[in-house]
Amino acid sequence: MATAPRATISDVARSAGVSPAAVSKVLNNGYGVSPAMREKVTTAIAELGYRPSSAARSLRGRSHSLGVIADVRSLSVVRVLDGIESTLDGSALDILIGPAGPSPEKQQRGVEAMLNRGVDGLILVAPGLSHDTLETIGASVPMVLIGRHGAGRGFDTVVDDDAAGSALAVEHLVGLGHTRIAHISMPTAGLRRPSVLPQTARADGYLAAMKQHGIEPDLVVTEYTEDGGYRGALLAIDRDRPATAIFAGTDTVALGVLRAAHERGLKVPGDLSVVGADNIAVGDLPQIALTTIDPSGETNGATAARLLRERIDGRTKPITHSIAPSLIVRGTTGAPTAEGTDEQGTN
Repeated sequence: MATAPRATISDVARSAGVSPAAVSKVLNNGYGVSPAMREKVTTAIAELGYRPSSAARSLRGRSHSLGVIADVRSLSVVRVLDGIESTLDGSALDILIGPAGPSPEKQQRGVEAMLNRGVDGLILVAPGLSHDTLETIGASVPMVLIGRHGAGRGFDTVVDDDAAGSALAVEHLVGLGHTRIAHISMPTAGLRRPSVLPQTARADGYLAAMKQHGIEPDLVVTEYTEDGGYRGALLAIDRDRPATAIFAGTDTVALGVLRAAHERGLKVPGDLSVVGADNIAVGDLPQIALTTIDPSGETNGATAARLLRERIDGRTKPITHSIAPSLIVRGTTGAPTAEGTDEQGTN
C-alpha cells in the first residue's frame, strides 16, 4: 500500500496563506510573530501532519538546535532548564544539554562539542570561563549567559540581583534581632569584578549590608555543596561567640548547615536561624521549611531562551537583564534566644 507523500513547508505555507519564510519563523518560535499568524500556521501544521526534517534543515545551513551548558547536578539548575524548555515548547528548536559541571576546562569542552554539532545558539549557565573566552565564543555563535555578572559586547546576560538578595537576607535576620550573622560563600574562581559568578556578588552584597547596619561580618569560604555548608557551619558555630544565624550561599549549602546544627544539638530556629538561596523544591518540604531567597530560576531560563531567539533572528546589540529576587520566609528563621543576643546590639 502506497503511503501519502510527506507534507512540506511549502504545503503548510499554501494552506495557511503565508510565505514559507513565515512558516519557518513560527516553527523557530521566532521574534515578532503575531498571534494570528501563529494560529494560522499551527492549524495548517496540525491538519497536514507536517513534521520538520532535521536533516533537511541542517543542509539549509541551520541545525535548529540550541546548546545548553550547565551543571545538571545543581538542584537550582533544574528550575532554569524548566524555564528554557517551557519557552521553547512547541517550537522546532531542539535543546541539547551538555553537563559540564563547575570546571572551566569541562565547560570549554562542552562548548566545543556543541559548536561541532553546529548548534544555532548557546546558553551557558554560570560559566566560569574567562571574559575574553566568552567574548570569543560570542563572536562566533549567538549566546546568552545566565548567572554571570558583567556585560559583554558579543553576548547577552541574564542575572539575578544577587547583592539585593543578600541584603534581603541580612535585613530579615537583623529585623529578628540577630547580630552574629555568618555567610557561607565560595571562592571567586579566579574571576575579577565585574565579570563574576553569583557567589561573589552575594558575598559583596552581604558585606555591604552588614556594614550598613554597623555589624561585624563573618564570611566563611568553603564550597557551594552540602558538605561545604556542613563544614562552614561548624566553623561558624564552634566558636566562643557562635553565630546565631547563617545566610547560606545556596539552599544546598543550607542543607549542610541544618545537618551541622542537628549534630550539635542546636534547635532551628531557636538556637540557629538559617537562610538559603535558590528556592529549590526540597526546601519547601514541611520537614525542612527553609527560609530562602528566590531568584526565580524559571524566569532566568525563560528570559535567556527569549533573548537567544532574538539573537538568532539577527539582533546584535547586547542586552543585560537583571531579575529582582524575593524573600520566602518559612520555618528556619526566628528571633535569637537570650543567650544569642548582644547587649550592645553589635558583635
